[in-house]
Amino acid sequence: MSNARIPQTDITGIYGAVVKRFSKKQLGSVPESVGVMWQNLPVLRAMFSLGAKTKRWDACDPSLKSFAHMAVAARVGCSFCLDYGYFEAHNQRLDLAKAREVPQWRESQLFTPLERDVLEYAEAATQTPSAVTDELSARLLAALGAPALLELAAFIGFANMTARTNTALGIEAEGLAASCDLRPLAEPSRAVLSTT
Repeated sequence: MSNARIPQTDITGIYGAVVKRFSKKQLGSVPESVGVMWQNLPVLRAMFSLGAKTKRWDACDPSLKSFAHMAVAARVGCSFCLDYGYFEAHNQRLDLAKAREVPQWRESQLFTPLERDVLEYAEAATQTPSAVTDELSARLLAALGAPALLELAAFIGFANMTARTNTALGIEAEGLAASCDLRPLAEPSRAVLSTT
């Protein structure tokens, strides 16, 4: 049963056929979110376009960006984004043990100090108002360099846009991770829950 706050509409036309084919090829099915977003094609196209552009950015390590995206999703409470994040981590052959632990990274022993800084940065940037500190930024700047840190910050901003859009619209997980035999979504860290 759908919890979407805007009903899906039929995905039609030539662009619709392309989107359906691409979704089925990439994800195995057409997510409910596409039918919801089809209500406003300029918005859908803009989000797809920006998402595709972020995938071409290459100054920051893909696993760091993937973990940051999932940390944003856990912080915001976007089950669709976590589900998609696990699916993408699987398809990109990233460390799935770490991917599973992102929502509870503070209790996990799997992450390196750099990864922990990235996860902290993603959560801090997601807070309102932002809680990014000069010290954390300086550590990441020293470890990653300016181009990668800029990319990471922009990627976290994009992750916030998609996660907050999905949660506002009531779009939830659709079992993408399950199709890769990944366990159900981990719960957010107790530390995160206590600060929200």
